[in-house]
Amino acid sequence: MHGSATRALQCIRNGEYIAPMTETTSDSLTSAEAATPEGMARATELPSQRNELSTWRERLAGIEVLEDATFDDELVALLQQDAEVRALQPIRFSTPTFKEYASSEIQGCGKNSFPAFSVTAGACALDCDHCKAKILEPMIPATTPEMLDQKVRDLILMQGLQGFLLSGGSNRRNEIKYEKYYPVIERLKRDHPDLKIAIHSALLDEPRARLMESAGVDTAMMDVIGAEETIREVYHLDRPVADFEATLAALCATRMEVVPHIVVGLHYGQIVGEANALDICARHNIHSLVLVVIMPFYAKAGTFVTPATGDVGRIFREARRRLPDRPVNLGCARPPGMHKRIVDAYAVMAGLDGIAFPADGAVAVADAIGRPYSQAHACCSIKVGGTKVRGAASCAA
Repeated sequence: MHGSATRALQCIRNGEYIAPMTETTSDSLTSAEAATPEGMARATELPSQRNELSTWRERLAGIEVLEDATFDDELVALLQQDAEVRALQPIRFSTPTFKEYASSEIQGCGKNSFPAFSVTAGACALDCDHCKAKILEPMIPATTPEMLDQKVRDLILMQGLQGFLLSGGSNRRNEIKYEKYYPVIERLKRDHPDLKIAIHSALLDEPRARLMESAGVDTAMMDVIGAEETIREVYHLDRPVADFEATLAALCATRMEVVPHIVVGLHYGQIVGEANALDICARHNIHSLVLVVIMPFYAKAGTFVTPATGDVGRIFREARRRLPDRPVNLGCARPPGMHKRIVDAYAVMAGLDGIAFPADGAVAVADAIGRPYSQAHACCSIKVGGTKVRGAASCAA
């Protein structure tokens, strides 16, 4: 005999629980039951403390910044079922310092502790349809070895730099010639052994991978594309999928930590080669995988569509299932606004291990489903310090 009573809902802001809202529920207590100590304790429980009476979808409804979000209920239920089989691990929120960042839940870091450098400044010969070299714009130009050396040393001295990402635009074969920078990397690693260096490798062979390793690079990153038509039409590149897997194999034959990236929706916003790309990554001894989502506003108007958030969430689920024992992270690039909030919520629920520049609501979702979290002011592909947080994090760089 259950009458109409109230149940506390979870409302989260800035990573902290605030005054509960109430909602009438069919599984509520009677007035007599609510008056007992046990009843009063149950009435004020958070949903995460009463898993058997609160689905993840119900918990999402109690998060203020997601109140206008449209979730795929079937997918959310599947993700919750997965979590009951595979316990969710702590999640890492990365806030690299190569761009300004702040959300309502966590803060970025004012120090330039892990910047990105481009050896070609803003130039790229491929001019891929999805990027148009725009991703290079926030990076610090370092078009000569001397420029890189001086800028890195200045940042170590003035801002406590802990590491950096070396990148650049590709040539027509999707290669980046880093060889002249390797002596600088060797000297920097000799003088600063704890400095962490990551590099976007582009396509290469085993001898060039060995040179990269011997210079002292800690982490090598590359894009893995699983469809020939995507390479040809989006990248304007006449090279097969096999060349991407060969590059991954060459990198994995070194001692570097190898972190491939997969762009979800790379084929003009459609899901085409992602499953094959996941299979390629699963076949090799990678350190971790980074997923990003196509950002159509970089492209010519009308050429790309924005992938549906549910489709992106299903890729996250497949990535977690196919690489159960290796870290899978959500990288920097993804569409902004509510799309990003929903995608980040799926990433948290799917059990991804990290999110770069998390959207408003990501911390709330982690709290709602009981996932501890930490923050690090570094690229999601490389670990440089970190601060345990339950709300806004301080700058730990």
